[in-house]
Amino acid sequence: MDVVERRISSGYAKPPWIFKGSALYQIHLVKAATARAFIPKELRLVEAFGYTLGGFFLASYDDSPVGVFDELVVIAGTVWNPPTSCAWAARVLVDSDEACHHGRKEVGLPSQVARFSKKITAVPKRKGERAFGFLDTFGLGTTLSQPEDLMEVKVSEVDGAASADICSIKVRSDEMEKKLGSWMGPTIKMSLPSFSGNTKYFPNLLKYSCHLQCRVRPVRPAVVSDPLDDETEKFSEENHTSQELLENERRLSVAVMLSKPILALQFKDLTMQVEAPVVV
Repeated sequence: MDVVERRISSGYAKPPWIFKGSALYQIHLVKAATARAFIPKELRLVEAFGYTLGGFFLASYDDSPVGVFDELVVIAGTVWNPPTSCAWAARVLVDSDEACHHGRKEVGLPSQVARFSKKITAVPKRKGERAFGFLDTFGLGTTLSQPEDLMEVKVSEVDGAASADICSIKVRSDEMEKKLGSWMGPTIKMSLPSFSGNTKYFPNLLKYSCHLQCRVRPVRPAVVSDPLDDETEKFSEENHTSQELLENERRLSVAVMLSKPILALQFKDLTMQVEAPVVV
């Protein structure tokens, strides 16, 4: 087993680890009760009126320590790390065995192997339909009437020969993108500190930083749908079998993604540098 694990993680050299590609970063209002199911009790959740800031990060890397792969990071919420705050990932889905192994063993992430199925179709718009209201504040809202492209990403978690559908993410192009044309927004640099660990693969609490440089612009939020339907937010703290607990974690992760979106940002020409985590 040790030989196999060393072979799996061989793509990753010493940190920092560099990833290049594009991403959609979507921020949601997540119920504090849902977020607390993932966050260790010793960490204090940043919340107001029963909600915290979470969401998801959907990335497609064309260059990384293990080559091309897709990633979906479900962000349960934000926790205090005075004088600032850190994100907490509820689930990390990747279509690379090496990336999954590295996330679990080196970064303390709740990584799972997944399958990403993508389809792009042209769909008509109804006259009189408005673009996402948030864009009106930038003068980009408009009445929609022309056809648009719809990209659907279906994400399924894979465990050996078995698989479980997690969610479907639909991203539309719209009039805002036509107005902006080839302009991809300003180039920005930012750092996203995060906590991790507290998993069966890495029980210690960790902290690490992701340094991003990319071109960024606001876009219409993606629409997330759930194959588990009404059972998504049903959970309990009672004793369960390991399989029931796993299914419960999946449902709660989807509940995070089904929460109300407040902002969506498109990252292009993304370069992300991930530093080695340190034990807190």
